[in-house]
Amino acid sequence: MIRLLHIIAISALIASAGYAYSVKYETLYYVEQVAKLKSQVSREREAIAVLQAEWQYLDRPDRLQDAADKHLDLQALKIQQLARLSDLPNRPSREDEIGRKLEALGLLEPTSTPKDRNSDARTPTTQTPKR
Repeated sequence: MIRLLHIIAISALIASAGYAYSVKYETLYYVEQVAKLKSQVSREREAIAVLQAEWQYLDRPDRLQDAADKHLDLQALKIQQLARLSDLPNRPSREDEIGRKLEALGLLEPTSTPKDRNSDARTPTTQTPKR
């Protein structure tokens, strides 16, 4: 009987040790994965910083002006192309399209709701309590 208990205890000890090692190695695996992801994030941030610097370099006003002069063949601005604010047409008035449709259907007139027959009986009154 004692031998059986010893065998069970040794088996449980071996099983628990195996489980502890599996947890340890799984934890080490996930630590490595986190380290890889952190390094990947830092590389991506550096790449974003490089791309932003390149964009700022390409978006310089003097470079854009040279490219526009070279490729767009723009003409000089003439005084006849300028307009005064008074020359612009007035903004059209905003109309209520839904309201116009309801008015055309005759649905904008006030309606009379049927009166409740028992409305007088239900009128609340305040009374002082009698003592």
